[in-house]
Amino acid sequence: MPVAARLLTTLRCALRCCCENSGVQSPVRRAQVISHQASARPKGGLTAGASPVNGTLVPVLIRAARPQDLPTLPGIESAAGAAFADIGMIEIANDADPTVAELSRYQQAGRAWVAVDDTDTPVAYLIAEVVDGGLHIEQVSVHPRWAHQGVGRALIDESARWAAGQGLASLTLTTFANVPWNAPYYLRCGFVIVPEALLSPGLREIRRAEAARGLDAWPRVCMSRPVRANGEVQ
Repeated sequence: MPVAARLLTTLRCALRCCCENSGVQSPVRRAQVISHQASARPKGGLTAGASPVNGTLVPVLIRAARPQDLPTLPGIESAAGAAFADIGMIEIANDADPTVAELSRYQQAGRAWVAVDDTDTPVAYLIAEVVDGGLHIEQVSVHPRWAHQGVGRALIDESARWAAGQGLASLTLTTFANVPWNAPYYLRCGFVIVPEALLSPGLREIRRAEAARGLDAWPRVCMSRPVRANGEVQ
């Protein structure tokens, strides 16, 4: 896939990536991810539980994205991106949201997942591309109302299961090194920083294109997490 097309979404990976631990203050529907053994997972994906303020349990399902989900995803992206303005990264907060056409390519390829609430409305999503024998996470975004609840981690784990099923060796992503909900968050999710000298050709190409776009105005890193052959998550 040409770099220019890939970067329409790759450059947002952790630009607005995973508002799980951002400082966004908004009404939160408290969620607690319920882990399942792969054999016990319900058809359609991993289930999480969300406890709204009134204490009622609301299930959150991780499933493959459907065409009707796509128009909702740019709004999630925009809401998640607002946190960057709070730390002075206005250019990132104002980065253009993905279009439905861009998202559709991932959905049609089977590399897009959503977390949906009890009304089957997406509250978070993840899209990914196969790069050099690994699954490269292009974007993962969680609406602030569902932040700090493990929804982003559940999406990452579901993508890891898919990668295992495809025989891929790792998950990779590029992200900001010093933004609390970027590299520090992914370290807690089992990722490690990949030294520049060890980047694969595809990842090196992504990093070069990011630098050309001016993203290295803030320190950035590439990160990787091994995929277990049996599909179990870390």
